[in-house]
Amino acid sequence: MVLNKQSSYSTLPSFNNAKPRTILHCFNQVWILPCFLTFLIAIASTYTLLFPNIHKLLHITPTVPPQCNVFDGQWVEDNSSTYPIYNSTHCPFAERGFSCLENGRKDTAYINWRWQPKQCHIPRFDAGKALEMLRGKRVVIVGDSLSRTQWESWVCMLMEGVENKESVYEINGSNITKTIRHLGVRFRDHNISVDFYRSVFLMKKDYKVPVGAPNNVRMTVRLDEVDDIRDQWVDSDVLVFNTGGWWTENRLFNEMRCFFQIGDSLEMGMSVIDGYKMALNTWADWAEANINPNRTSVFFRTIESTHWR
Repeated sequence: MVLNKQSSYSTLPSFNNAKPRTILHCFNQVWILPCFLTFLIAIASTYTLLFPNIHKLLHITPTVPPQCNVFDGQWVEDNSSTYPIYNSTHCPFAERGFSCLENGRKDTAYINWRWQPKQCHIPRFDAGKALEMLRGKRVVIVGDSLSRTQWESWVCMLMEGVENKESVYEINGSNITKTIRHLGVRFRDHNISVDFYRSVFLMKKDYKVPVGAPNNVRMTVRLDEVDDIRDQWVDSDVLVFNTGGWWTENRLFNEMRCFFQIGDSLEMGMSVIDGYKMALNTWADWAEANINPNRTSVFFRTIESTHWR
């Protein structure tokens, strides 16, 4: 915005005679400074009243306190009655293989740890509020076992706000195991669906290897094509992805005898990190082309350490 300059005071009529003709006559007196300040205040007040958003036009950014970085903090022990948020032994959707207490762990101090950012406080999870915020919505979590255990934990957390536990059920009556590609829990009274889809690479796996592939190639990961169950993820309000734990040379090339494929070409010499980058670009292109950002919030989870040892 360009503001026109005020006319120079040199163009104003002369006030050398003794007859005061306007209020500007005071400029020839000792009151010149107070009068000038009053004039500026009046102008500023007029602009404030007529243009309350003038700072936006002038690109003036008001000073605001910095936002809290929730990732900058530490784990602290909380022995209050508010933790743990749920009891895994009482949740039918917590996989038994990951239930420490049911598998013989004797101590319980580990369930009282919570994350504390340095600059702010994270309110305790409120299951009742979360259920109301998600009423009528669908949450989809896609990925490997990190996503599956997150899905289990999320369902158990939400169940703490449900009075009638029987109103929460797995839509296919399936038991919670790692071998099922799709698990879905329905919160009937709140019309909420929370689904998990097993897709450890987010890319399509192909057991039909290209012609002429070496004998040690059992299967391929198609770096140019997202998983063939991708269409089932689209109709969602919250969509959470993760992949990473399976992207290692030992797991891919040795244990699974799995290599990378682009189109009809087998990429035997491609490194894992290059394959991972290409897969994420393919996934991102697909998400941008198929996910409606006006409806769906998309998240990508980072990698955690292994839970096998």
